[in-house]
Amino acid sequence: MTEVGQFVVIGLVTGTLYALIALGYTMVYGIIELINFAHGDLFMLGSFLALQVALWLGVTGVGTPPGEAAMAIAFMLVAAPVFCALFNVLIDRTVYRPVRHAPKVSAVVSAIGVSFILMNIGLFWFGPVDLNFPNLVSNTDLLDGSGLNIRFTYKDLMVVAVTVPAMVALTLFVRYTTLGKAMRATAQNPTAARLMGINVDRVIAATFAIGGLLAGVASVVYGLYFNTVGYQMGFQNGLYAFTAAVLGGIGNIPGAVLGGIVLGLVRSLGSRYAGEEWSEALVFGILVLILLFRPNGLLGARIPEKV
Repeated sequence: MTEVGQFVVIGLVTGTLYALIALGYTMVYGIIELINFAHGDLFMLGSFLALQVALWLGVTGVGTPPGEAAMAIAFMLVAAPVFCALFNVLIDRTVYRPVRHAPKVSAVVSAIGVSFILMNIGLFWFGPVDLNFPNLVSNTDLLDGSGLNIRFTYKDLMVVAVTVPAMVALTLFVRYTTLGKAMRATAQNPTAARLMGINVDRVIAATFAIGGLLAGVASVVYGLYFNTVGYQMGFQNGLYAFTAAVLGGIGNIPGAVLGGIVLGLVRSLGSRYAGEEWSEALVFGILVLILLFRPNGLLGARIPEKV
């Protein structure tokens, strides 16, 4: 039972991280029905910028005083989200907006093209090898001596302490703020929203900015948690995040969170009891089964097709 509890903890922690990345996918799709395949690679560039900030500050993670480590993490949590938000808005303005009224396949192909461009930017930035990210957060077990025989470290606490408030804040923002209501109105009917005086292009730009902010936060947390980054990490984690968004109901914010947690638990428990080599097959097998019986995802609502 203790072993099961340990893998549940691992699954919940990694699942919340997947959920944070998935929110960027689900927000953009909910507004303009675009599957932004470049989102994972934007997350990768955010982790590279965080690593660059650490190099500029001369922080290696080995013997770094707690004060300097906290300052470096604070700089990363500001620089990476702002960078990703601005970059995401730039991508929308230069690539996605011109093809917004073209056939949907044009937007999808454009997103794939942007993904390859961002991946190559990462390749030229730090090269083809995986890099060590500064180990600035202690891996000390917080439950040592509690008798639970479950390991929960400062790194696990950091993931939960950063991602959960971010997801709660996003939910409250979309539900209660004026811009959040404008986002929901635009998602339901862009034409009617425009007729009611809502600047739809500005709302879409804000959506891309918020999605970029979330990707930037996730990139810093990922680097601090796993201590390894590389130019191909965006594809794999983007695929997991997209799967989480579809699993929970793409376009649905609580669904993205639920999908991320389910994905994390399935991968963690699957790697233990089915073997690491079968964990991904298990994830996508469950995804196929769920979509066969609930095509709109776990929390997705069946809505009429827009015409």
